[in-house]
Amino acid sequence: MRKKYLTVAVVLSLTASLTLSSCLGSFALTNKVLSWNRQMGNKFVNELVFFALWILPVYELAGIADLLVINSIEFWSGENPVMAQSKVIDGKDARYLVASDKHGYTITNLKDNSVVKFNFDQANNSWSVEANGEEHPLFTYVDDNHINMITRDGSYRNVELSAQGVWAYEQAAQQQTYAAR
Repeated sequence: MRKKYLTVAVVLSLTASLTLSSCLGSFALTNKVLSWNRQMGNKFVNELVFFALWILPVYELAGIADLLVINSIEFWSGENPVMAQSKVIDGKDARYLVASDKHGYTITNLKDNSVVKFNFDQANNSWSVEANGEEHPLFTYVDDNHINMITRDGSYRNVELSAQGVWAYEQAAQQQTYAAR
């Protein structure tokens, strides 16, 4: 009888150590439901939908799914299955499939099957664009308020992330375009 209690205690301890570890997870499913709710309309509609989703236990089920399954998958594999998503967008001349994952975005032209990728490199904290097998850098984050943006001649320009900073970069890019003609 004592051995049975010891076995139960060990199993409960192991279960608690796995489920109560310090990994909080991103709660991606719950956040997706919340983001969807925020797009419903004005703040009164959002509040009514929020309340309805609590009554219908949508938030509770999403939270439990995140807690018990999705966050565990994210912890052990390093990837969250909810984060990867795709969407079809109708453009002026074609339809595009935009797929996103933790590495960036892949945009496929459904008319001619051409593919353009926007890749994020976490190690360098930078974005690049890839098309026709060639990858070109776009910009690198310097801090929360600045990026190093590539210029036409291949050099980098420090750009402040504000309306004035973007305007100054646009002006410099236009001057380079006219000078290149």
